[in-house]
Amino acid sequence: PAVKPGRCLYPAQSGPWLTFPLCPAAGAQQSATVANPVPGAIPDLLPHFLVEPEDVYIVKNKPVLLVCKAVPATQIFFKCNGEWVRQVDHVIERSTDGSSGLPTMEVRINVSRQQVEKVFGLEEYWCQCVAWSSSGTTKSQKAYIRIAYLRKNFEQEPLAKEVSLEQGIVLPCRPPEGIPPAEVEWLRNEDLVDPSLDPNVYITREHSLVVRQARLADTANYTCVAKNIVARRRSASAAVIVYVDGSWSPWSKWSACGLDCTHWRSRECSDPAPRNGGEECQGTDLDTRNCTSDLCVHTASGPEDVALYVGLIAVAVCLVLLLLVLILVYCRKKEGLDSDVADSSILTSGFQPVSIKPSKADNPHLLTIQPDLSTTTTTYQGSLCPRQDGPSPKFQLTNGHLLSPLGGGRHTLHHSSPTSEAEEFVSRLSTQNYFRSLPRGTSNMTYGTFNFLGGRLMIPNTGISLLIPPDAIPRGKIYEIYLTLHKPEDVRLPLAGCQTLLSPIVSCGPPGVLLTRPVILAMDHCGEPSPDSWSLRLKKQSCEGSWEDVLHLGEEAPSHLYYCQLEASACYVFTEQLGRFALVGEALSVAAAKRLKLLLFAPVACTSLEYNIRVYCLHDTHDALKEVVQLEKQLGGQLIQEPRVLHFKDSYHNLRLSIHDVPSSLWKSKLLVSYQEIPFYHIWNGTQQYLHCTFTLERVSPSTSDLACKLWVWQVEGDGQSFSINFNITKDTRFAELLALESEGGVPALVGPSAFKIPFLIRQKIISSLDPPCSRGADWRTLAQKLHLDSHLSFFASKPSPTAMILNLWEARHFPNGNLSQLAAAVAGLGQPDAGLFTVSEAEC
Repeated sequence: PAVKPGRCLYPAQSGPWLTFPLCPAAGAQQSATVANPVPGAIPDLLPHFLVEPEDVYIVKNKPVLLVCKAVPATQIFFKCNGEWVRQVDHVIERSTDGSSGLPTMEVRINVSRQQVEKVFGLEEYWCQCVAWSSSGTTKSQKAYIRIAYLRKNFEQEPLAKEVSLEQGIVLPCRPPEGIPPAEVEWLRNEDLVDPSLDPNVYITREHSLVVRQARLADTANYTCVAKNIVARRRSASAAVIVYVDGSWSPWSKWSACGLDCTHWRSRECSDPAPRNGGEECQGTDLDTRNCTSDLCVHTASGPEDVALYVGLIAVAVCLVLLLLVLILVYCRKKEGLDSDVADSSILTSGFQPVSIKPSKADNPHLLTIQPDLSTTTTTYQGSLCPRQDGPSPKFQLTNGHLLSPLGGGRHTLHHSSPTSEAEEFVSRLSTQNYFRSLPRGTSNMTYGTFNFLGGRLMIPNTGISLLIPPDAIPRGKIYEIYLTLHKPEDVRLPLAGCQTLLSPIVSCGPPGVLLTRPVILAMDHCGEPSPDSWSLRLKKQSCEGSWEDVLHLGEEAPSHLYYCQLEASACYVFTEQLGRFALVGEALSVAAAKRLKLLLFAPVACTSLEYNIRVYCLHDTHDALKEVVQLEKQLGGQLIQEPRVLHFKDSYHNLRLSIHDVPSSLWKSKLLVSYQEIPFYHIWNGTQQYLHCTFTLERVSPSTSDLACKLWVWQVEGDGQSFSINFNITKDTRFAELLALESEGGVPALVGPSAFKIPFLIRQKIISSLDPPCSRGADWRTLAQKLHLDSHLSFFASKPSPTAMILNLWEARHFPNGNLSQLAAAVAGLGQPDAGLFTVSEAEC
């Protein structure tokens, strides 16, 4: 029969029970599990569940079965995620309870993987059943249906170890991400490790295998195995070797004295003897010496003895003649060196202290160095910037030196008399002035040659630079200094616990050179700085290759070798020791967040029906951006949306990406699931480059060129971003210019005064005026407050010139676009009586 809108069909039911609707929505409530009695009904006849639906996992593509059974019950329906399941999807079985005679009803439904995948975001898929009787309704518990999986890659695998006897062993293992979470077991040489059978072994809650005291029998290959209902994964095996420090046996007695007037004794490496690839004991196993006993006397009485002594005499004569020849050759070479170098002071003088005055040319920032005719020094003609292909620089001798400015920060030391052996002289001089040979030709490395005038190195478009202040290099020394950006996969940086890499890994060197002032290393970071959310540490790699915490930000000591000025997106490290550095953060709460830059790329030209949109999720730093832009140029990609920033929190939740509202008449998405996912650890670790997901769309027709859709990127229970894509794939290039890489300050190496915004003489006047304490407060402390650097007063005060440290930091932060007028205003506002602090008189020149 026809049913009017808003009404339900009530078929008659035989028996003493009331007629009840087949339209569950009419009588069902959306509240918690409560009974809704019918007025006048007997309260003890409410439905009671004998079987309720339980949580279940979908394995691969197999649907799962949910069952409900209640008594007394006239109707049972399932509701999933707030929506009633269709009646035709229910399998119903009616019966009568044998003991009470009450009607019993059992209902079953199947839930498929496709149904669960339609629900995404923060909500999980759940089902519950509602049972009716003549007295009212009762709701069952909710059953959650989840798609089971187990990733292939372990988040942390055990590593090979060599340990001494009775030393503790810890083999960490972080299983792949999975639902349900994977169970972990350990194999020793393919045999299961059972802690209940071996009290010397236990497995921690974090799945690490711990051996309390290593035994020789513990030498084996260990494998971490993770398994759940979907799959079983094996980590790479870790070889553990337990060794014993062996030693020598006691020396044997001395042997009898031989014909050659010597006797010997021996010992063995047998305490214990090396085995299983163990090393031999250090030292010798045989000891000989001359006999001192009077019994060891014999004379040359036979022809064999005469021949022996004649041979020894002949060998001695040959050795004497060879020694004479070597002495003669050495003297000849020494004479050649003396003819080239007229004054031995050449090898030690280098650049002498000089008087400096501004050039009278149009460029007031370039300085000329007056000749010092009292000394004889070596001079260098050629660029002090990174070397280009071309003829080798020439070194000559002269009676003086003159440093004159050239364009682009290049300087030439002029000479007056040529010499024919310049290259040989370069090799001799380089050993005296600490030149270092370096690999050339990489886009992530720059280098230059510097002296006491200082300079600057920068890797373009990365935010990485090294400021070498004046007098940081001792006078008389010349260093070739380099600056390198490393790819995370090329440098093994161990991270423990919740630590994450926040900055690029940068090297400046060579290590071990003598510096008399701190240099300043500048690099980006992607952390949201908050003292309550982060514990930040500066790590430095030692000569042995291990990484050490050299600075805990916020706990710096003024006399420390390292210091750091942390800003919103960059950090500036003061250091007197060059080396390899990285900024690492450890989350103190779930509020700790990293900035991720989201970039959308697609092909510039699309010649097939398929069209790929690549979504990159990378650190919000210039170096990471540069790498992706260069990669996409090689792939022929273009930016199709303005970049966005997402705050990724330490909540252990993954990053999800999905595409929506694709016009089905023009395009078809080839994505088989509702969303793609990047595991939390892959992002939080910070050492994986080019993290991205690809969405493949297929055009219905080759003539289709307009694309309109939405793309969502969000962290589960966290921040998210939405992109509205609407453009023509064949001719729309309006976002291409957003990521055009610009040159930062010209050449990557600047030497001498051209590397600094503040002219040298003005810098010296500021230092001499503000370093002395002033009772009116017009000194370096007030300047630090005006520049918002007053939190570092104790560090500045620990240095010989606090003002120089402040100006050096200003140079590092504001080059090349710093406003010198603002600095001048800050200095002028200190109330110094010298109103012409930023002017240079003719007499001073």
